[in-house]
Amino acid sequence: MELQMVLFRMLVLVIMCSVNPFARASEVINSSCLEDCGNVSIPYPFGIGNGCYVGDWFEIVCKSSNDSYDPRFLKPFLKKFNREVLDINITASTVRVEYPIFSSCTNGMESTNNSELAKAPFFFSDINNNFVAMGCHNDASMRSIFPDPSISYGGCKSPCDKAPFTYGSFCNATNCCQTAVPSHLHAFSTVIEPKNNGRSDECNYAFLIDRNWFETKFTKPNPNMSVPVVLEWGIDNASLYSLPTVKNSNLTAILEYNSSMAYYCSRPQITRIGDSSAPRCRCNNGYRGNPYLLRGCRDIDECASAHLNRCAYEERCENTEGYYRCVPSNYKSKKPFIIIGVSTSLGVLFLIFGGWWSYKVIKKRRRVKRKEKFFKQNGGLLLEKQLSTNNKDNVENIKLFNSKELEKATDQFSADRIIGHGGQGTIYKGMLADGRIVAIKKSNIIDEEKLQEFINEVVILSKINHRNVVKLLGCCLETEVPLLIYEFISNGTLAQYLNGQNEKFPPTWDMRLRIAIEVAGALFYLHSAASSPIYHRDIKSTNILLDEKYRAKIADFGISRYVNIDQTHLSTLVHGTFGYVDPEYFQSSQFTDKSDVYSFGVVLAELLTGEKAISSTGMRDTKSLATFFVSSMEGNNLFGILDSQVLKEAEKEKIITVANLTKRCLNLKGRKRPTMREVAMELEVIQMSQRASNLKQKYGEIEDVETEISEQYDVTSSLDSQSLLLST
Repeated sequence: MELQMVLFRMLVLVIMCSVNPFARASEVINSSCLEDCGNVSIPYPFGIGNGCYVGDWFEIVCKSSNDSYDPRFLKPFLKKFNREVLDINITASTVRVEYPIFSSCTNGMESTNNSELAKAPFFFSDINNNFVAMGCHNDASMRSIFPDPSISYGGCKSPCDKAPFTYGSFCNATNCCQTAVPSHLHAFSTVIEPKNNGRSDECNYAFLIDRNWFETKFTKPNPNMSVPVVLEWGIDNASLYSLPTVKNSNLTAILEYNSSMAYYCSRPQITRIGDSSAPRCRCNNGYRGNPYLLRGCRDIDECASAHLNRCAYEERCENTEGYYRCVPSNYKSKKPFIIIGVSTSLGVLFLIFGGWWSYKVIKKRRRVKRKEKFFKQNGGLLLEKQLSTNNKDNVENIKLFNSKELEKATDQFSADRIIGHGGQGTIYKGMLADGRIVAIKKSNIIDEEKLQEFINEVVILSKINHRNVVKLLGCCLETEVPLLIYEFISNGTLAQYLNGQNEKFPPTWDMRLRIAIEVAGALFYLHSAASSPIYHRDIKSTNILLDEKYRAKIADFGISRYVNIDQTHLSTLVHGTFGYVDPEYFQSSQFTDKSDVYSFGVVLAELLTGEKAISSTGMRDTKSLATFFVSSMEGNNLFGILDSQVLKEAEKEKIITVANLTKRCLNLKGRKRPTMREVAMELEVIQMSQRASNLKQKYGEIEDVETEISEQYDVTSSLDSQSLLLST
């Protein structure tokens, strides 16, 4: 029967605790109350939201400092007098707030009232705050607001000399003084007397400030700033009976010190400045926590740490509610437990270390296997086979970079490092460990066709060594998609240059002609002077890069192909860029060296006109620049479509010569187009003729220039093709 009664009482107690909202949480009044705002903890009796604070004076609103909902900018404010809360200390019954300073920038007397705490359970802490005056001969004081404003609570007069304002961390320099704050100060006025022998061009300041903050972090005042001030608080009489502790206990017992309780509240002793006797609550000795909540004060386990108890070495500490006790203990009886404890600890450490080491080994093996998988997936074996079968070319082997080196070089392939998007991937700018700036092409998702293009580009570029072809430095195959590493070309593409994106160095006629010669020379090298002829198959202005000296460099060899010396064409599916593709190749699927010539002819047309290969504006009769250029020449309208810079700088005869060469390159029948050897030679002759003409015009001493050039042309045409190769 007694057992049943005990069980019944326990059941009733559980039900009452579940009904009572104050028993649900330890640090807040109930589970729906916010426990912090920004980085400030909000303990009860303060709170955010209805039912979460003890009274109106303790209500806190959490709002953003810049009208956004970003949690990083949320700050708590005491709603009653709109002061930002910096921190709340339950144990010390203090709250630190931002408080504006008072300043005077005139010669007259000025004052301000600080009365928002007149009826509040808050007052300015005399322990934590000081009254500070700053300025040259600044006579500032705190005075009573009522009943007699002439009563002074304290003040000081800052010294002054000819030296500029200097602020020491303890107000021990010129232009600064400080004094103590009276206890239980609720309201006062700040008065700055008229300046006497002070500098009229400077402001004087008088303010309360957190003493510790002033000594460690304060630098220099300004009229609109606020500084930390510490307020002490108690529970006002209107809110006292709302406390969960008071509602469930005897108020008289709480307001008296009782060592048998986990907490107690007391009224502070008052000196006649304010009239507040609001009680403050404390956790009793042996407890810590929040005394304003039921079961908020929890027992401290003094036996958990040696500095919390005074048990002798031969004694054993036993924790009790609110205290502890020391009981005799046999030293020998502890030894087995010590041995067991040490052994257990070592065993646990061994397990932890062994598990960590095993995890690292497994993770490393997985990483190695993953890299091996990607190496095979990205054609590493095919690349090794291709390079080994071409060792007869005596080309310097490309470097295989590791993924960590390239991730570091590109800040983990940050979007900020992207400098372009090619047909086969994205281009990133990076810096290697040795300081070299490189361009890293990250291929698109690899399928079998793309993989073949990638391997093809690596093999072809590994065998090319020409100053007008982008140099391949290496590749990385141990990532999910393969990476190619090139020398970095700083001035973008020819297309960007012609489209007016560089106002500092506009494309002059001489630069256009030089770029055309460099591209033609590189293509002639690929077609005729390389160990095996190479067809680029995607010549266009976006695949022609310009270095720091605006020298042209051909890039993107993803769809390029080797051909045998006696082979006249390649039979492939049509690849290339619309507007540059040879119409004959488009119809027959047979790519010849004259197909590259056609694409180069489109680039020549771009250099002459400044137009894009394909127009989307509708300002010309046809979208194709090649068709538009040829029809304009046949309609005797060449000079109506040329770029203004070309018309301004170039001689009419030279323009016509280059235009005719362009027209021949754009012939619809490949057999009627010139070879790249002939194109490169004719462009060089035009350049030499122009130089000679410029010299003749400048010095007037060159005779029979055209004859001399003609003779040189005849001599050059009889040389072997190797002698025409541009220096590499």
